[in-house]
Amino acid sequence: MTEREIMLAGELYLASDAELVEMRRRARRLTRVFNATSEEATAQRSELLQELFGALGPGAEIEPLFRCDYGSFIFAGERFYANFGCVILDCAPVRIGDGVLLGPNVQIYTAHHPLDADIRKAGRELASPITIGDNVWVGGGAIILPGVTIGENSVIGAGSVVTKSIPAGVVAAGNPCRVLREI
Repeated sequence: MTEREIMLAGELYLASDAELVEMRRRARRLTRVFNATSEEATAQRSELLQELFGALGPGAEIEPLFRCDYGSFIFAGERFYANFGCVILDCAPVRIGDGVLLGPNVQIYTAHHPLDADIRKAGRELASPITIGDNVWVGGGAIILPGVTIGENSVIGAGSVVTKSIPAGVVAAGNPCRVLREI
């Protein structure tokens, strides 16, 4: 198995692998060009995002500045919107449904590190997928941690740290994020 395959399988992998380094360089190049575009360059922005993402549905819009690790492991649906300052560390697949809205500075992290210091010192890392269902609204400054699923039609309050999965059709907020009520 390649380090990319090991990474996507959720097993300990070496991020320093040449293929992974080159994939991150590609993403950095594409995001640098995307982030330098003007508001009028909608066609260029769309082309760059289509090249960067694994899949991106029609009507999707992302405001610069946008950052990601690979881009190719992000799969977003129709009418996806990410406000300014979005960061997606996509070392595992990130699946974002239709009609999802991300407030400013939302951060989505699939990447994490082993608890054992010796394994960390050896350069091994881990990643766990994240899924965000259709019509989810994530408030500004929220952080979504590895392995989390957010059910469709839910709302995540601004500044929340989502450490565990959230069911469909609820308002959830806080650090750690917890369900406050059904919608």
